[in-house]
Amino acid sequence: MSKPGYRLALFATLLAVVVVLLGAYTRLTHAGLGCPDWPGCYGFIGVPMSEHKQTLAEVRFPEAPVEVAKGWYEMIHRYFAGALGLVILGLAVQAVRRRHEHVQPLKLPLLLLGLVTLQAAFGMWTVTLKLWPQVVTAHLLGGFATLSLLFLLTLRLSGAVPALPKLPGRVRSLAVVALLAVIGQIALGGWVSSNYAAVACVDLPTCHGEWWPAMDFANGFHLTQHIGPNYLGGQLDSDARTAIHMTHRLGAVIVTLVLLLLAWQLKRHGLSRLAGLLVLALGVQISLGISNVVFHLPLLVAVAHNLGGAALLLSLVLINYQLRSAASLVSPAAHVHAGFAVLPSK
Repeated sequence: MSKPGYRLALFATLLAVVVVLLGAYTRLTHAGLGCPDWPGCYGFIGVPMSEHKQTLAEVRFPEAPVEVAKGWYEMIHRYFAGALGLVILGLAVQAVRRRHEHVQPLKLPLLLLGLVTLQAAFGMWTVTLKLWPQVVTAHLLGGFATLSLLFLLTLRLSGAVPALPKLPGRVRSLAVVALLAVIGQIALGGWVSSNYAAVACVDLPTCHGEWWPAMDFANGFHLTQHIGPNYLGGQLDSDARTAIHMTHRLGAVIVTLVLLLLAWQLKRHGLSRLAGLLVLALGVQISLGISNVVFHLPLLVAVAHNLGGAALLLSLVLINYQLRSAASLVSPAAHVHAGFAVLPSK
């Protein structure tokens, strides 16, 4: 019962996962400035490989010596992001062509097209503003937003809505609060990463052996930082980074409590599978976060932590979608098939 465009939307969602992972890998390998210009690399379509091209590149950008590996990390990320943009353009064109069909979403594909265009601009500013933390964090949030909206579009085009029991409005409201809490925690995670504060505390559950270490919140969350310096490696002092790291930890505690409450409510109302999915995603993400601290930010674990954040976010998108879709199934013409309630086509 899937609708036209479902497979393309599913492919775009999977491609967006790859782009998010490549973005995390690029950031965590300090390759965000692997190419000092945009959209090319030292003025070339790809990373300069020959001795002649590398000599020319260093003449053009004397302050940025060529590092081939970091250049390729950055360019591969750009290639995949560009491919995703083209796929989203295809989804938008298809939506416009089918706009008169009742089952075809139109606003969501157009919103995605606008968002991926903005993401391209943030990708450019990430380089031209030399990893300014505000832009890096916004770019990360844009990537997660693109992935979430593509997943939502895929769900809408799947044509199926699980037949769920009637739930009180407070459960749906709690699901929205949980989604917003996870988005806020992802934003904090982006701020931690863009300010290189992931290893500001290297012990658990304390930090520097204290439950409340010296912290500088004013500078840690000074959102009007000066544009111009090269922020690779970070510019903040230890106390400011500690403040960012500890805020992310406290945010994790709050998110955990909210999600566990939501999981309990879902299980209580007979939605054990959704509750189990949420607890599993939460447990994996907490484990990865702890591993980052205990093992001092190993690359693969840090990248997996980004993937875990995406999985947790998509779990909340799925839960909210299913709860709201089930609540809208009030028409007696709706029928149940293979465990899913499907609205009749008009």
